[in-house]
Amino acid sequence: MEGAEERGRNHHAAATADWRLMSEDEKSIEHPTFTQRDLPDWVKTLGLPPAAAEAIDRYWKPAWDAIKDTLPLLPIHAGRGTVGTGPGVGASVERIRFEAYEELTPGERWQANFQEMWPAYRAWYLRDGEHARPDLTTCLKRLRRYMPELVGTYERLVELAEGDKLAARCLSLYRPPAFIVGCSQGVWTRGQPMLVRNYDYPADRLEGVIIKTDWAGQQIIGMSDCLWGLLDGMNDAGLVVSLTFGGRRATGDGFAIPLVVRYLLETCQTVPQAREKLKRLPINAAQNLSILDNSGDHLTAYLAPDRAARFASTPATTNHQGTIDWPEYAHAVRTVEREQHLLALLADDQVTPARFADAFLDPPLYNNGYASGMGTLYTAAYFPTTGRVEYRWPGHTMRQSFDRFNQVRHIQAFSEQPQAA
Repeated sequence: MEGAEERGRNHHAAATADWRLMSEDEKSIEHPTFTQRDLPDWVKTLGLPPAAAEAIDRYWKPAWDAIKDTLPLLPIHAGRGTVGTGPGVGASVERIRFEAYEELTPGERWQANFQEMWPAYRAWYLRDGEHARPDLTTCLKRLRRYMPELVGTYERLVELAEGDKLAARCLSLYRPPAFIVGCSQGVWTRGQPMLVRNYDYPADRLEGVIIKTDWAGQQIIGMSDCLWGLLDGMNDAGLVVSLTFGGRRATGDGFAIPLVVRYLLETCQTVPQAREKLKRLPINAAQNLSILDNSGDHLTAYLAPDRAARFASTPATTNHQGTIDWPEYAHAVRTVEREQHLLALLADDQVTPARFADAFLDPPLYNNGYASGMGTLYTAAYFPTTGRVEYRWPGHTMRQSFDRFNQVRHIQAFSEQPQAA
């Protein structure tokens, strides 16, 4: 006969399935304050016996532990980070070497970084087998069709990669392996406009390169990713773009989002221009972009490979696209909680710009779950009217601008109580 614990597990599975089949309107009507973090308690309201309710608590596996090993991620950059121990920290401590450098046209610095990181990117690019990646002819055709303004830079990078044909395919960033990131982003528009973002990821998978470039006629400062793409950045016209995963499993033909961020900053000066570009660009995975210009105009773009781009005036985005499409992931990264917190801060007349930016260094926006593999690696605050950006960590701030760009290094240690090294 079925025991109480087994009945609890079965009730849990059935209730979860029922919840997933409900529309968002049904959820809001029947459970007005319901979010994924409330799911265990909600299941226990279904008339279960006490023993079964206790079994739910016992067998409800920590959300992140349940999904983290199944998430597609970028490659490990062994040379960029280290693991060691530190006083007062306890067990292992992960460190990232952040470096900022200026190379207005691709040259020796980019080539040195490529040579260091290419073995990891090569293994990542081939992780599903070479047949899973598009051939070089297809990659070139798509890049020339959708991002012709980048072709000259792309050809120079392939030259610096010594003409390696596999590297040329990878550098197109057309239909690469899918990957996810976890971020919080908010746009401040009262007074001086500002975009603030947290980047949450495993520490050993971040390039840690802050680069100033002038590759296609506009200077750009941003955080590098995928060798020449950007996680976030700003151009000297005052346009800011930042990415975050959209919380959907859908993948398809299209470009990796870091290259899209680079493309928008290379070719656009205003939010309306960026919006028009995004309408025609194919994206290989579900992603959200926060976009701001120096007039204070802003938008959130919800992008996906299986449906047309959607645009919203909401000033904040985390890891879903209006509705929850991947409940386990949403619960694990607390995407709803973080978005609600951001919107509450932005709606509060008592919150100042400084307080808003500082909130990204505190929970629930700041995540120090480094031991489980997804902590906040940096905060970036972009000020488009003055061309300034601050990269922030607890206890340390790196300030950069187009007028004064400092070529510096910073080693950041990450633990349950992160501190600058």
